[in-house]
Amino acid sequence: MALKPTIYKMKLALTDLDREVYENLSLTVACHPSETLERMMVRVLAYCLNACEGLELCKGLSDTEEADLWAHSLDGSLALWIDVGEPTIERIKKVSRLAPDVRLYSFNSKSPTWWELSSPEIAKLPISVFRFDWVGVQALAKTVERTMEFSITVSESSLFVSTPAGDCELHLEQLQDGSALRR
Repeated sequence: MALKPTIYKMKLALTDLDREVYENLSLTVACHPSETLERMMVRVLAYCLNACEGLELCKGLSDTEEADLWAHSLDGSLALWIDVGEPTIERIKKVSRLAPDVRLYSFNSKSPTWWELSSPEIAKLPISVFRFDWVGVQALAKTVERTMEFSITVSESSLFVSTPAGDCELHLEQLQDGSALRR
């Protein structure tokens, strides 16, 4: 019998000073049995950083043909594809042909090595790549509860997260700006 995902209910107050987005969000997040809390929370952070009409948390690890998050335009076409982690070059090339806006959020201890090895090929593609600091992601994962209310404030390259279990600050580095390479 296959293991079922663990469901997390999150209510969060988002203050994105960079994009002037101020929202109260209610998210139901399914954590795949093979997904870590760190990866799940990076998906939540990516959702907050890209919050827009139609943005959805997808099946992610449960379906390799889907993004971790995506948004469709009003005509139903794919507008935004977001992956979390360190995908293969083949996957990155494929998804860069599927959506006009592709964003990657790398986050773990292998991220610097992945970027060093992958960046020559990724540099040819019209995608944006970001990296969270691993220590901050680990600190955030320690605050996770099955049902939680918390706030996230985004300012420049920092995210301040306040939860009942504690506060943490995460730093986000942009490794590549894909908007310059888009058609």
